[in-house]
Amino acid sequence: MLEVSGLAAQYGRAQILAEVGLTVAAGEVVVLLGRNGAGKSTTLKAIMGLVPPSAGRIRFRGQEIAGRPPFEIARLGLGYVPEERRIFSELTVMENLEVGRRPAPPGQQAWTPERLFALFPSLGAMRHRPGGRMSGGEQQMLTIARTLMGQPRLVLLDEPSEGLAPVVVERMAEAILALKAEGLSILLSEQNLHFARAVSDRATIIEKGRIRWEGGMAALMADAGIREQYLSV
Repeated sequence: MLEVSGLAAQYGRAQILAEVGLTVAAGEVVVLLGRNGAGKSTTLKAIMGLVPPSAGRIRFRGQEIAGRPPFEIARLGLGYVPEERRIFSELTVMENLEVGRRPAPPGQQAWTPERLFALFPSLGAMRHRPGGRMSGGEQQMLTIARTLMGQPRLVLLDEPSEGLAPVVVERMAEAILALKAEGLSILLSEQNLHFARAVSDRATIIEKGRIRWEGGMAALMADAGIREQYLSV
């Protein structure tokens, strides 16, 4: 579904990523783990075209997308949920969803507001509420739902559990597992190892813009040395 190799990116003269490589298979959830400033968010932004890669290849469903503008990448079926959420605070839940609406490709079941309200029941109960009058957890759900209205095949989720109450984090994990059951592929960046363990098939660890480890979640949880070296604060 997604194959990244030799990816490099920078902000001005500051080199952020170097030789980043990772893969996501169809229907798989892969987590990109690392400390603050490791390059997780920049990796997702580079894949989405929001940060121009300075080197490397990014292939999505067999097509090279490195260097393409974000709107073209989105039309190919790649969705992006930013860490900052970026909902339209003056628009209602329904209006936010309509902003993201795109027709589903042939043979793909469309995400509709009603399907999304089944996934996130709290959104259905406040469909006419402005986004600015919602809690952080509700806004996170709305951001994911709006992205799904674009009918993606793979979703990039940037720090979905950050700043959320434990009960909301649990609901977010349930939603991600439900999306996986629907056949959606997901690449998420995350610092919450407990959350990552609950939803992910595989993990990739990044440190100082370079991939340091990758493997199954079970292997990571069994290796205290790797967790201590790259993930402890």
